[in-house]
Amino acid sequence: MNLCVQAIFMRRINFLLIFFLTYQEIRNKIAIAKQRQKPEMEEKIMLVTTKEMFEKSMKEGFAIGAFNVNNMEIVQAIMDAAAENKSPVILQASSSAIKYARIGYLMKMVEAAVEEHPEVPVAIHLDHGPDFETAKMCIDNGFTSVMIDGSKYDFEENVALTKKVVDYAHSKGVVVEAELGKLAGIEDDVNVSESDAMYTDPEQAEEFVRRTGCDSLAIAIGTSHGAYKFKGEAKLRFDILKEIKERIPNTPIVLHGASTVIPELVEMCNEYGGNIPGAKGVPDEILKEASKSGVSKINVDTDLRLALTAGIRKVLKEEPNAFDPRKYLTPARELVKETVSHKMKDVFGSSNKI
Repeated sequence: MNLCVQAIFMRRINFLLIFFLTYQEIRNKIAIAKQRQKPEMEEKIMLVTTKEMFEKSMKEGFAIGAFNVNNMEIVQAIMDAAAENKSPVILQASSSAIKYARIGYLMKMVEAAVEEHPEVPVAIHLDHGPDFETAKMCIDNGFTSVMIDGSKYDFEENVALTKKVVDYAHSKGVVVEAELGKLAGIEDDVNVSESDAMYTDPEQAEEFVRRTGCDSLAIAIGTSHGAYKFKGEAKLRFDILKEIKERIPNTPIVLHGASTVIPELVEMCNEYGGNIPGAKGVPDEILKEASKSGVSKINVDTDLRLALTAGIRKVLKEEPNAFDPRKYLTPARELVKETVSHKMKDVFGSSNKI
């Protein structure tokens, strides 16, 4: 009898041992499967460089909007517009925007945006990097594209600085935008007087790209930074653009200072308590022509500031008792989204290009 009980007991022990080992084996297999899936998931939400975007834009004759970001609402508005329009997009931040938002917070917002809209090709770009250290910091923190702005230096110094950034960036798989020529105007840390402004020389542009190896080039053909771009008739030097494209046909061209300074948004700001007299930007029809004439990237910052400010001002003026940020930031975010959508669909021609 004791032997029989002992046999039954041992069988149960063996059963439990087999069950435990099988359970552990299943758990291990699940863990391994999850680890294998993880890179695939990360690949789906991965940020991209601008290389493929620009190749497509040059081939098909459209421009990609590079929209400056400072906070969550602007990031959300840009990404929602890009998703609705099936458009590739560049989110960019200046060094002063990075100081304001802080690079860790900024990158987490961008990461969330890509996770929410994995179907949209997104590059995160440093706008007007002032020095090698800032460019390196952004590269080391996950930016896929950086601009080094050596336009304030003479030609040889600009070449040397740009080449230094290019060498480091390319070693990390990051692309580099450089600038040749000087745009007038004030925006963030950029401040160039009208007398110091200078058009890009096409012959120098060819030499500059050859010696630096930069991936794209921002040129000066008449645009300027800020909300006061033109005193008289707005016009760009398309003859300079044409010659530059002939000399460096495989280099994507960038336009800075290219906000329209949308009159309706300026009027809305002023109607609800603002004071922005005489603001004037680059008309949509000129930017549309630039998009079809070889410009691959067009920067937009002022228009987004105007849209966000106009939306906030309207609510606070009409409802002076409002103090919940969601109350005024929600319509402001929607106005930014409408502005971005208009650019993609009606001006840059990037809609349905994914």
